[in-house]
Amino acid sequence: MSKPKKVALLTAGGLAPCLSTAVGCLIERYNEIDPSIEIIAYHGGYKGLLLGDSYQITPEIRANAGLLLKFGGSPIGNSRVKLTNVKDCVKRGLVKEGEDPQKVAADQLVRDGVDVLHTIGGDDTNTAAADLAAFLAKNDYGLTVIGLPKTVDNDVFPIKQSLGAWTAAEQGARYFWNVVAETGANPRMLIVHEVMGRNCGWLTAATAQEYRKLLDAASWLPGIGLSRDCYEVHGVFIPEMEVDLAAEAARLRAVMDKHDCVNIFISEGAGVEAIVAEMQAKGQEVPRDAFGHIKLDAVNPGKWFGEQFAQMLGAEKTLVQKSGYFARAAASNAEDIRLIKSCADLAVECAMRREPGVIGHDEDNGNVLRAIEFPRIKGGKPFDIDTPWFGQMLEEIGQAKGGKVHVSH
Repeated sequence: MSKPKKVALLTAGGLAPCLSTAVGCLIERYNEIDPSIEIIAYHGGYKGLLLGDSYQITPEIRANAGLLLKFGGSPIGNSRVKLTNVKDCVKRGLVKEGEDPQKVAADQLVRDGVDVLHTIGGDDTNTAAADLAAFLAKNDYGLTVIGLPKTVDNDVFPIKQSLGAWTAAEQGARYFWNVVAETGANPRMLIVHEVMGRNCGWLTAATAQEYRKLLDAASWLPGIGLSRDCYEVHGVFIPEMEVDLAAEAARLRAVMDKHDCVNIFISEGAGVEAIVAEMQAKGQEVPRDAFGHIKLDAVNPGKWFGEQFAQMLGAEKTLVQKSGYFARAAASNAEDIRLIKSCADLAVECAMRREPGVIGHDEDNGNVLRAIEFPRIKGGKPFDIDTPWFGQMLEEIGQAKGGKVHVSH
């Protein structure tokens, strides 16, 4: 195939600290490689694609694309739209009754003269991109789809490190650095820090690690109550670990009795099965999104864990704080910018030779940065709890490791 004459950019799913940077890096790289290639960006992800709503990347935007690296969020907008969920697309007015959203999207790309579509998103976005790529190939549309892996959960098979996850961990640590001062606001204080991570505990673990680096760098004055013991992470609970509430409550009760406070980090996906079972037993409906995922905001694991532990620890006050929206909307840090730039550069190279796939370090192929075949992309990759730094952290805070998630009462 010949080099593209026109490319389109699209961000989708939840936010991550890489979207704005990725858009900026792609525009900059196209300017360097071939400024004659036209660029548009669909407004609001797959919703914008279905509706034909797009931004024209003008010479002014091209000249100032570097500004996007300084901002979080997505300047071109996101949406949670699944092209294969016809019923949802019709309900939302994105397609008409009887229309196939994939064909509507494909026809819009053709109508816009797009040769290459860059999708920037997590496993749902890239699964949707894979479905669209297969549809385009099957129906001979002659379009190339190239994905960039965004998710703060860092849970995409077989990608070693997803874009934005490092920044999210760093920002979550910064968030809790202020919240933890609430330990002095009340006797027997329980603080629950709920971190994003539906099926994977990587972000919770990495956030706790980054936060403890802040503790390591701080100076303390125990004689007047400024003690690391009160600022410490006392427990980390993630989906990949066994959570025996009774055993953990006994351990944490001793911490509460000694230090008058307990701080725990919980992944939003930890214990969801137990919470859902409890809701269903009460006859309550479990809300789900267009992709069939349980709406974690409605299930509220942090609140549930807080209520369980508060009673068993004898907490006078429980504070549940969620760092997710603070962390995921941050601008990329230097470490992520380096990763995003390298991935964007390769994405443009792949576009020039019309090679489809999702750009990432392929864990099944020696961690080489390459365009990974769409059928191999899948979400829900678990965090390896045998990772040395994680084991060391648990040992230092006095917590035992467990196996597959199981919540016992």
